[in-house]
Amino acid sequence: MSTIALPRTEPALPAGPAKRRLSPWQAWGMIMIAPYLLIFLVFVLYPIGYGLWLARHPWSYVHLVDDPVFARSVVNTLIFLIIGINLKMVVALFLSGFFVQARTWIKWLSLVFILPWAVPSIPTILSIRFMLNPEWGMINSLIFRVTGLDGPNWLNEPGIALSMAILVHIWKSLPFWTLILIAGRLAIPKEMYEAASVDGATTWQKFKFITWPSMQTLYLTSSILSMIWTLGDFNSVYLLTGGGPADLTHVLATLGIRYLRLDQVDLSMAAIVCALPLVLPLVYFMMKRLSK
Repeated sequence: MSTIALPRTEPALPAGPAKRRLSPWQAWGMIMIAPYLLIFLVFVLYPIGYGLWLARHPWSYVHLVDDPVFARSVVNTLIFLIIGINLKMVVALFLSGFFVQARTWIKWLSLVFILPWAVPSIPTILSIRFMLNPEWGMINSLIFRVTGLDGPNWLNEPGIALSMAILVHIWKSLPFWTLILIAGRLAIPKEMYEAASVDGATTWQKFKFITWPSMQTLYLTSSILSMIWTLGDFNSVYLLTGGGPADLTHVLATLGIRYLRLDQVDLSMAAIVCALPLVLPLVYFMMKRLSK
């Protein structure tokens, strides 16, 4: 009996994944987005990375802590955040209830109210600085010289100067946050207020049980965002007081400029890095609330 030898076949190997090529639209998309990525790398990541690299030496923070101006700047920054921001947001909340009324004269008044936020910071804050001059400023000349009294030296007293800087910050940014809260009030259905009026609710009860529960998330988010922006805002202090008198009204944002003017770049970057423990928790808390 004869046998037939069959050819031995090798087991077929699974074919590897085919290389996927970009479609023409995807290729053009990558080409169009490349300039934006380059701008982000050059103007965002590189300055931040270079600043952190300059502030990498531990001795920079030792010198920073030993500087008494740094401790005063931290206290001033906390005063700005705790007192200035909360006062601004409370005033914005109640002004939003005023400007939401449908009256012609209120609409015209709102146009005047928004001007401080719309005009540039440099001429407006410098004009306020000139008005507060104790010798020839308009405030002392019109108010105190008439009575024969010498007005206060507004910007040479640390407590008064810092208070003026906080008031200027509130005056400059108040219209923006008022507009945000006005948008929140307009989103509340009017039927809820009409039903409350039928039930005999007072104005305070409408605010307590309708307005505030509907706006508390927006109010808290706006407050946190305002704190983050204020930490990086140096216009109100730098243009009004310049950090004076005797460097007693500096905040962390202007302290970095002070070290730059003294040619101490490492201390300037270290001062900015020291603001991160204040910024990062606020950013995390805000993003956590928005994710809900």
